[in-house]
Amino acid sequence: MALIFAGVLLWTFVHLLPAAAPAARGQLLGKMGEGGYKGLFSVLVLLSVTLMVVGWRSATPSIVYSPPYDLRPVAIGLLVLAFILLGAANQPVRIRRVVRHPQLSGVALFSFAHLLANGDSRSVVLFGGLLIWALLEMPLISRREGVWQKPEVKGWGREFAGVVVALLIMLALAWAHPWIAGVPVAMPSG
Repeated sequence: MALIFAGVLLWTFVHLLPAAAPAARGQLLGKMGEGGYKGLFSVLVLLSVTLMVVGWRSATPSIVYSPPYDLRPVAIGLLVLAFILLGAANQPVRIRRVVRHPQLSGVALFSFAHLLANGDSRSVVLFGGLLIWALLEMPLISRREGVWQKPEVKGWGREFAGVVVALLIMLALAWAHPWIAGVPVAMPSG
């Protein structure tokens, strides 16, 4: 469990630093240059993900709470929405005219959906930590960026393509879930 916790803490620190302490980020950029900063950022993010995955796979889960089985369809619906939001993050689509931080909102929904479906200690540490990080990051980025610049949107092609790609990625990850997480996706029946 310590590895999951360390991974979530490292992930949170690395991502919160630019938004919470722009002066510290500026100092690092000044010392390392943009390439060096991005390289360090990437290495630390990769290390945090590795810690989370290895920690997940090596931890023995214990039950913290028992989520109601009736909430599994809600969790799946939230996951669909999360993947659509994640896919919209860097595209000039209509979702970005309504949701200022689609990527962070997607991570928050993804994490919350997993907490609705899983009540074990691993899930609480991993998904609870990522949920808290995403919710903290949104106002910090909004403060740093100032006024929300909504993208201009034309046509519907990107909208539909984004939804289709997001759903295909979600289905691929659901298929690969046993290899990634060590457990199959539990789909509601009946």
